Formats: sequence, C-alpha cells, structure tokens
Amino acid sequence: MSYRSYRSDNVAPVLAIIILCFLVYIASVLPSFLDFLHYNIFELLGLQPANFIHAPWTIVTNLFVHGSIWHLLFNMLTLYFFGTFLIRLVGARDFLIIYFLGGILGNIFFMLYAILIDQSLLYVYVIGASGAIFALGGALAVLTPRLRVLVFPIPAPMPLWVAVLGGFVILSLVPGIAWQGHLGGLICGLLAGWLLRRRIRTPFS
Repeated sequence: MSYRSYRSDNVAPVLAIIILCFLVYIASVLPSFLDFLHYNIFELLGLQPANFIHAPWTIVTNLFVHGSIWHLLFNMLTLYFFGTFLIRLVGARDFLIIYFLGGILGNIFFMLYAILIDQSLLYVYVIGASGAIFALGGALAVLTPRLRVLVFPIPAPMPLWVAVLGGFVILSLVPGIAWQGHLGGLICGLLAGWLLRRRIRTPFS
C-alpha cells in the first residue's frame, strides 16, 4: 500500500484561527477593566437561535468566542494538535472547509434541536470552537485509524478514533455543554474523512 506524503508544513491557517480566538477573548474581557467600553461580545458575535435571522453572521463568528480562559485554552490546545496534523495531510483549503463547515453544521444542529425539541434553548448564546474542532477530530479518526495518542490522565496510548468518540461522549454528559454542536461537527468530520480517504493515504491508514 502506498501513501501520500505530507503536502505542506504551512500551518499558518491554524495559527491565524488561534490568534483570532485569543484576540476575541481579550476583547470580551476588556469591558470588565475599562468602564467606558459598553459592548457585549457575546451579544455581538455569539449565536442565539431566536435572533439568528437578525444576526446571521453569528453562525460563523460564534466559533471565535469563548466564555472563559479555560474554555479557550482547552479548545486552542486541541485545535493546535488536530489542526496542524490534519492540515499537513489534506492541505490548507480542505482543512478550512472541514473546520468551518463542521462549525456551521454544529450550529445548525443546535438550532434545529432548539426549535424542534427544547425551545428554552432558543434564547441562550452558543459560543466556542468545539463543533469545528470535533470536525477535525472526526476527519482524522477516519484518515488515521491506526494512529495512537496519549490522553491525560490515561497512561496508555489509545487509537485516535477512540479518543475522539470517547471525548464526545464524556463532554455530552457535562451540563451546559452544547453537545448538539459537537455532534454536528463530528458527523461533518467523519463524512469529510470518508470522502478524502479515497484519494489520501497516510502511514496510519
């Protein structure tokens, strides 16, 4: 079996997303320190299903907003490892398509759930890059099923696909987590990985 070597070492798109997320987080906390700033970044950029028709840009901008420094750091660390690995396998264009399409599909899943099942969610703000990151993880799980990774605090390496699916299940049990967004992103990533696997072979296939 042959495999395609890494296309490029250019991870600039991953770093650009990370930097932008940090800048948005700084902007979100500035009003707490500067009284003359009266904006609310969550209302400006966060996705609220009930208000989506009046603020359609939030289906993308909410991917750059995070509610706490720990939320931000956890997502950005995962994005760095998933993103830099995937972009070397599939290239910048496909990486960006998977990332943003996964995030958007995750947001759509959340809005559909709010509309059809739990109308109380129509008025909450959905923020974070988790759905997009799960898309990256889903794509990698299909493209590199033999890859084994270490996940703190588990001392033994496990297949990446186990880590991704296990992470989804565990996070889905945490209150306040938009598991619908994670599910939408994960499905997008799995489908993207299946499509890309037809033309991309890796050492971990």
